[in-house]
Amino acid sequence: MGEVETVSWPQLEPLVRLRDVSKAYGEVIAVRPLHLEINRGDFVAILGPSGCGKTTLLRIIGGFVAPTNGSVEIGGVDVTRLGPEKRPTNMVFQGYGLFPHMSVRQNIAYGLRIAARPRQEIDRAVGEMLALVRLEKLAERSIDELSGGQQQRVALARALIMRPQVLLLDEPLAALDLKLRHAMQEELRRIHREIGGTFVFVTHDQGEALALANRIAVMEAGELVQQGSAEEIYARPRTRFVSTFIGEANIFEAQRREGKLELAGVRVPSAGADGSVTIVVRPEDVRLSPSEMAGDIVFKGVLEDLVYLGAFVRYRIGLPGGQRLIATSADRAIRLKLKIGAPIWCGWSLEDQRLIQE
Repeated sequence: MGEVETVSWPQLEPLVRLRDVSKAYGEVIAVRPLHLEINRGDFVAILGPSGCGKTTLLRIIGGFVAPTNGSVEIGGVDVTRLGPEKRPTNMVFQGYGLFPHMSVRQNIAYGLRIAARPRQEIDRAVGEMLALVRLEKLAERSIDELSGGQQQRVALARALIMRPQVLLLDEPLAALDLKLRHAMQEELRRIHREIGGTFVFVTHDQGEALALANRIAVMEAGELVQQGSAEEIYARPRTRFVSTFIGEANIFEAQRREGKLELAGVRVPSAGADGSVTIVVRPEDVRLSPSEMAGDIVFKGVLEDLVYLGAFVRYRIGLPGGQRLIATSADRAIRLKLKIGAPIWCGWSLEDQRLIQE
């Protein structure tokens, strides 16, 4: 018998690759050198507070801002020095940028008309986009007759009709009220699923990032401090900043000595080098009891406050040494047994805490 031929399949390259990209405006560093890869089909959130460089980074990907150093590749092609009109990207700006003197249909068709596509092709594509964003019945309306959410969908359709490899969204839901924002989050998820595209958006809203993105890149002061899946970013933050910016967290400073951590009078085993350690515990991982309980880490404290928030209750607990702990629980039976000012036992398991040494 002859030898069986072995076929080596090439690994899929990331659709977008930023290599050592940075941006400075004189003495001001907007984006510090970073590497970022975005796979085809990803829904990526670039998340961070105002002034962290997230919008600058998005504009670098789109070609609206040239990086000071580094390179940008899309689909394996170096586009670093190409303008936005020559890149396989399209952007939905925060202000939507719609033409008020045009109808919904005319706004959506605008890019194809400028590209001088055949009328039949334009009509077919506009019909598909209207169906995708569910605006068929509003096709002939003017922009000023639409709600904020409807205008957002027109802007999406106008960008998507050009079939970009990467859709860029700059704070896409910032102008909407809370209820409409949640509705548009569902719409964006649906559209992303239906077209199978690659979306990248910037936001300062951690709840929005968790609701929409399958991957999150967290920025702080121009630096990309952590990237990963939404679950990884939330459950395993690498820095104190990430742990507090993504969701609520209890933060405790402790000292590790000879394999032990000491926190509020409790000593627990902890492998690692001696020194200062930051302990991160999510409020939903804290267990509560009106009577003494067993566990890896247990404190006896005093219930200082509780707030009923519908689906769950938020508890504030005073611990020995003046520290405080926040816990959330949907357990109604526990709530009925706890009284403000009364003793309360609280704690968590070792596997539910995150230790950070920065």
